[in-house]
Order: sequence, then structure tokens, then C-alpha cells
Amino acid sequence: QLELVESGGGLVHPGGSLRLSCAISGLPVNYNNIGWFRQTPGKEREGVSWLSKNDGRTDYADSVKGRFTISRDSAKNTVYLQMNNLKPEDTAVYYCAANNVTATRWARVYDAWGRGTQVTVSS
Repeated sequence: QLELVESGGGLVHPGGSLRLSCAISGLPVNYNNIGWFRQTPGKEREGVSWLSKNDGRTDYADSVKGRFTISRDSAKNTVYLQMNNLKPEDTAVYYCAANNVTATRWARVYDAWGRGTQVTVSS
């Protein structure tokens, strides 16, 4: 059974750090593209970072470049999002997702989703 489960969210002060985890199980072998997204009420889901397991290519939204890092542990079937120097505008529900097409910022390409984890950045 395909399952993506996010964890690691919470409340953090501005300038703080969090590491999100996405534990993946039951993923078809050709689902090689993993993305992290975030969403706030009333807004569309935004691509934050994404990677291709085929070639290791990664990319980031401009708003998080230099602060967030995506990585994966193949042995644990887990993808991480290290978030440093967090800002109040990073507050959102964060989701991980997978697809068998391409690593991209566009949520509509992904057809396997976790339930999300809340990240709140506030003083």
C-alpha cells in the first residue's frame, strides 16, 4: 500500500530550524520524483523543493534557496527537508508527494501525497 507520511513539523521562532521527514512505503519503482510542497489557507499549494532519484537533481523555490535543503536516505526510504533560518512567511502545512513523470514544482504533476505536517514560525 502506497503511503507517504510527513513528520517533524512544529512551532519554531524566527531564525530557527526544523527538519521534516517523509517516510515512504509501497511506492511503485518508477515513482522517482519526490517533492515538498506547502500550503496556507486560501492559497494554492506551492512547490518548495523537489528531487529526482534517477539523477539526483534537486531544485528549490526562490523563496527558500540557501535556507532549505532536500535530501534522501535510500536505505530508510525517507526524504528530508532541512529548513534553516525560518521566517514567519514559511508558516504553512508542508506536504511531500511523488510522481513517475518528472521532478517539478508543479503540484498537479504529483499523484501521491502525504497528509501534511504543520510548520509555524512565530515569536
